[in-house]
Amino acid sequence: MLEVSSGVECRIEYKPLGVVASIAPFNFPHMVPHWTIPNAIALGNCMILKPSELVPISSNRIAEMLKEAGLPDGVFNIVNGDREIVEAICDHPGIEAVSFVGSTKVAKIVYKRATSNLKRCLALGGAKNHLIVLSDAHPEMTASNVSASMSGCAGQRCMAASAMVGVGEIDEIVKKICDEAVKIIPGENLGSVISRQAKDRIEKYITEAEEAGAKVLVDGRKITVKGKEDGFYVGPTVIDFVKPEMAIAKEEVFGPVLAIIRAKDIDEALEIENNSEYGNAASVFTQSGSAARYIMDKASAGMIGINIGVPVPREPFSFGGWNESKFGVCDITGKSSIEFWTLLKKTTTKWNPEAKKNWMS
Repeated sequence: MLEVSSGVECRIEYKPLGVVASIAPFNFPHMVPHWTIPNAIALGNCMILKPSELVPISSNRIAEMLKEAGLPDGVFNIVNGDREIVEAICDHPGIEAVSFVGSTKVAKIVYKRATSNLKRCLALGGAKNHLIVLSDAHPEMTASNVSASMSGCAGQRCMAASAMVGVGEIDEIVKKICDEAVKIIPGENLGSVISRQAKDRIEKYITEAEEAGAKVLVDGRKITVKGKEDGFYVGPTVIDFVKPEMAIAKEEVFGPVLAIIRAKDIDEALEIENNSEYGNAASVFTQSGSAARYIMDKASAGMIGINIGVPVPREPFSFGGWNESKFGVCDITGKSSIEFWTLLKKTTTKWNPEAKKNWMS
């Protein structure tokens, strides 16, 4: 509430939309729903969650815990299914807003379909995050962060480091990244990818890059884990001398694969990063404050890291990218998410007729 003129007050109230929906991906079946469920429900809405058909169990457990906690029946609902259910959510006249997290291809479809039915929609898509590594970067810290970023969740996350752009003399850092990568063991501290199709797709990217002239320094193809011979494992893979025009440099691989691109200077590195159709995240590894600031200002991404491999902001700061990584306004977490799940009601009040003349007279 604010007194905006003599004897006149204005206030804003956040009102619930009604019934809203959230469509979650396979890679974070517990975390991503909790980007939307708490805010949407706390703001007075009823939520429909559509989990990935590949991983439905976590969502069921979320529903059980909310019921145990006393949430009234009907406030939180789960509907399982695939494309047909997503289309029904986008089309249903009783659903006021839809959030989506998944691939850019599907994010575009969901956004267009939901908004064509006059719904609010926030659709987060894929990524091709670039880590710009300067020659003055701390070798051990850089190697540890880069290898962990590219391999965490078996590389199946939109914040994974999938492209590293090295500026200047970085051979020592590349060697240390390889040393760290071989410590990541499939079946021990590296899980499988989601499916046979995913494994085949990832290995195809590696093979095509090698055939095009890139050098595979650490090879994660044709991995078999003892006792889990039927598992879909891809080992950590480091590929050097990747060219910006190669598919592995441009497209989202979604596996534990790091493509290293060489650049002669910072501006060329930024040109490579800026030319990406995506814009989820970018990081720079350096000990130079001025270089870090320059890259932070010029990188075309919604989330920036300095000497951080996975630059996910922590609350109260929000999660959300730019370009082909996000469609819609607001972010899925943080303060702006409150506006996505609500309607704003503005009330202007004047009780005092004796007040001097004001803008409401």
